[in-house]
Amino acid sequence: MKRTLVTLALALGIAALLFFVLRLEKQRAAGANCRLVYWNIQNGMWDGQNDNYDRFVAWVREKQPDICVWAEAQSIYYTDSDRPMRPDEQYLVAHWSELAARYGHPYVYIGGQRDDFPQAITSTHPIENIDRIIGNEADSVVLHGCGWAQIKFRGKRLNIVTLHLAPHQWAPGLPSDEARKASAERCEGDKYRRMEIQYICEHTVATHPEAGDEYWMMMGDFNSRSRADNAFYRYPDNDTKLYVHDYIASQTPYLDALLEKHPGEMHVTMHYPARLDYVYMTRPLLERTVECRVCHDFYTEPVRDPQQLSNFWRPSDHRPIVVDFKL
Repeated sequence: MKRTLVTLALALGIAALLFFVLRLEKQRAAGANCRLVYWNIQNGMWDGQNDNYDRFVAWVREKQPDICVWAEAQSIYYTDSDRPMRPDEQYLVAHWSELAARYGHPYVYIGGQRDDFPQAITSTHPIENIDRIIGNEADSVVLHGCGWAQIKFRGKRLNIVTLHLAPHQWAPGLPSDEARKASAERCEGDKYRRMEIQYICEHTVATHPEAGDEYWMMMGDFNSRSRADNAFYRYPDNDTKLYVHDYIASQTPYLDALLEKHPGEMHVTMHYPARLDYVYMTRPLLERTVECRVCHDFYTEPVRDPQQLSNFWRPSDHRPIVVDFKL
């Protein structure tokens, strides 16, 4: 009898908390009519492979997004292991249309892909490819690929640029641990990311002289720190870790949506205290943004994989960002 009462009380408590969360979601999104979810889902939502992505789909359906952007959108490893899958056994990216349909998105777009870490866009509205950017043979500098797509929503043309910058402290493609260590000491990973972001911006937003008056977004895993968060990090003013976002702030019309909506606050997107994920917008789109926030809930909080496989976390080592617009 006592166990039954405890179970009932626990169930009621969870129900009350979920009701509160849902009510808060509605209040925060008051007046919004478009929702975007961005998330680095680590290794193609590897954590979802053991339940046919049921928890992932349920979470997305509960958020009711109109547009989703997923980084690391390809299956890589067998379930509950760090053994690489054979290409013919990988569920994603080939079946994104099937998975997205389960949460109500009939349209899917895969950006430029050079390796196992592409980005995917899914939407309730048609998606038009503008460019898939990886660089050409002479300047293949975009390590994981980049996508530039457009979606028409309520008469507005949204430009969406997705990216995932190089992840390491050393420059890509080095053959040995010794070479990587020397490269890291020269901060060549930071310098490479600075080269990547310039290339991406020059081939997307900079091609539109009037982009500052248009609706543009750029989002992804930047693998770099922002000077806007440096009161938290306390890096030297000339630290190479700040190069990427210094370039964006000085050379593009983009604004940091989280910073603009929550000035002076640090918003952690990782399983450790750092922000590597950003959503940038031009001013006209930012003015139509009701809210931009990092999502913290029971499902999205990163938990270290108990098998200690590489650096795997469940459901991901990143947290999602949710943006509500009034378009």
